Amino acid sequence: MKQEQETPIAPVAGATLLTAIDFYFDFSSPYGYLASEQIDALAARFGRQVNWHPVLLGAAFKITGAALPVRQPLKSEYFLRDFARSARYQAVPFVQPMNFPLSTQHAARAFLWLHEQDAIAAKGLAHAIFRAYFTAGRDIDNIDTVLDIASALGIPRAPLAEALAAVSLKERLRHEMDRALARGVFGSPFFIVDGEGFWGADRLPQLERWLAEGGF
Repeated sequence: MKQEQETPIAPVAGATLLTAIDFYFDFSSPYGYLASEQIDALAARFGRQVNWHPVLLGAAFKITGAALPVRQPLKSEYFLRDFARSARYQAVPFVQPMNFPLSTQHAARAFLWLHEQDAIAAKGLAHAIFRAYFTAGRDIDNIDTVLDIASALGIPRAPLAEALAAVSLKERLRHEMDRALARGVFGSPFFIVDGEGFWGADRLPQLERWLAEGGF
């Protein structure tokens, strides 16, 4: 597998260096999936890069006391309809998974492992995992499913399997989650740009205006 790294944006003489957008997502989040299909193209229009960060919403919910909308009376039916409607609105393929929501720590750890070697390939893996879940309903909480998805992209199966079993990678994800919480991340998707936080795929228009105007 060819190893590539994202090239930093070179500052124009006399111009202010543009900071990257931090994109936080949980692989079981429908809105995180919809945002993942748009955020890089949006950022590129304004000369920005995007740093992707997998998170586990369960850890955030323990702090906020929030519950999953699809497990709340009145809200559940609305959100299931909204997931599909939002996907149609954004012209993004979407099929509601039968096994929903599910645990995503294996997928998150796989992303972190690959990101240390090749940031571009890690985004490709993230897209493949999201699409496997939200278009084919594959059980990405199963470690073998994650390994199968990675293998289909040419990512060596044995080294990834070994890494996923290692305590060090589990600690790495825990550290990343602690760092996200310290930055105020409580949902998926969550974007931070120029120190400003934006929560939800429906905040992408606000994020776009922020990038276009330099803040407001």
